Formats: sequence, structure tokens, C-alpha cells
Amino acid sequence: MRLMFPRGPGPELRAVMINCAGGMTGGDRFELAAEAGPGTTLSLTTQTAERVYRSPDKTVARMSSVLEVGDGATLHWLPQETILFDRSRLERRLEVNLAPDATFLMIEPLIFGRHAMGEVLQEGALKDSLRIRRDGTLIHADATRLDGAIADMLGRAAIAGGAHAVANLVFAGPGAEAHLDSARDLIGPHGGASLKAPDLLVARLIAPDAKALRAVAMPLLAALSGTDIPRTWTL
Repeated sequence: MRLMFPRGPGPELRAVMINCAGGMTGGDRFELAAEAGPGTTLSLTTQTAERVYRSPDKTVARMSSVLEVGDGATLHWLPQETILFDRSRLERRLEVNLAPDATFLMIEPLIFGRHAMGEVLQEGALKDSLRIRRDGTLIHADATRLDGAIADMLGRAAIAGGAHAVANLVFAGPGAEAHLDSARDLIGPHGGASLKAPDLLVARLIAPDAKALRAVAMPLLAALSGTDIPRTWTL
């Protein structure tokens, strides 16, 4: 993995993560740790979409990330889509530790198969875990597990209603409550948003494909971050 540091319009540090392997497959292990020190602003994104390829022997690819956000700091975790290929197997874990007055914005989009190429996930496995703590106290936990005939599961109304693209979005920080109505307006029928606390907004996005998901996600991220989203999202 490599990092690029493009110049941005503001004083924050922007880092672009590059997977030099070109994707992930069964048996791969990636571990990432990042920290925004007191009073700083850090934005982390990826150069392009991450790809998780078929695992012929059903071994699992694992991605583990730990983020620390210090006093008065802001961290934006904005990776582009993770694309799951047919018969891929992924375990992903994100742990976030916030100081009492830290601000955190994240999105993690998932694309189930290359829809434009007619790919269908006949079989695969996904285990996704998110934990966010503030001052040591757990404030948000989310887990997703799909194993087997993923396309059939996504077709169920209570899971995805036939959609092929989803995303988790969380905004934790002062002013989250004030963004609720505008977030719901931007999301429209493509998901929902709610408050777990006055300073914790959680949203789930859902769309037929990556293009439709981005059409909702990009203006929403811009509104919540108060700045331009990373340029790699627009290339």
C-alpha cells in the first residue's frame, strides 16, 4: 500500500490510499492505522474502487482499520467503493476511537458485482464490522453478514430489495442534529437517516448501481463535511 498527499483547497491533510496489488483475494491481509492529532484535520480516501476477487479455495481476504481522532480534531474516512466479485470472500473491520470533542465523518460503499457487465454474485461471503467509541464508550456498532447465495439475499425486500449498491454513513460531531432534515432530503427514497444522539447521525444508502449511489452520496458528503469531497471521487 502507498499514500499520496494531493494539495487541497484548505489547511487539512489529504491522503489517498493506493493498493499496489490492484485488489484483494483470499488469503490477503491488510491492516491500517491512522491518527488525527489534537486540533488537526485529516481526510483519507482511496485512489479508485477496491476490488475483492474470486477466492477459488474459499479462503478469506481481511481488511482491518483503526482510526484515532484527538481533541478538537476532525477525520474524514471516505474510501471509494469496494466491489465484490462473484465467489469473493471478505472480512472487514473498522474501529474508531474519538476524543470527547472530536469530529468524524465516514462512508463505506459496497458494490455487489459489476452490474454494467451483467455480473451476479451467485455465491460469496461478507462479514463487515464497525465500532465507534467516544472517550472509551461505545456509541455506535454495526455488523453485516452475508454468506452463500448473495444475489438471492439482496433480492429480499427486507435486505436490499434487489439493489446492488449500499453504503453506511456516519457523522459524529457537534451539529449532527442540524443536518438530519437536509440529509433525509438528499437521500430521498435511496435509504434513510436517523439520530442516535444529538451529535450522532447515521444513514444507510441503497441504490441499483454504483453510479446511482454516488449521485446521492457525493452531495451528502459535501454537505456534512462542509468542504469539497476528494477529487478522486470525481475522476
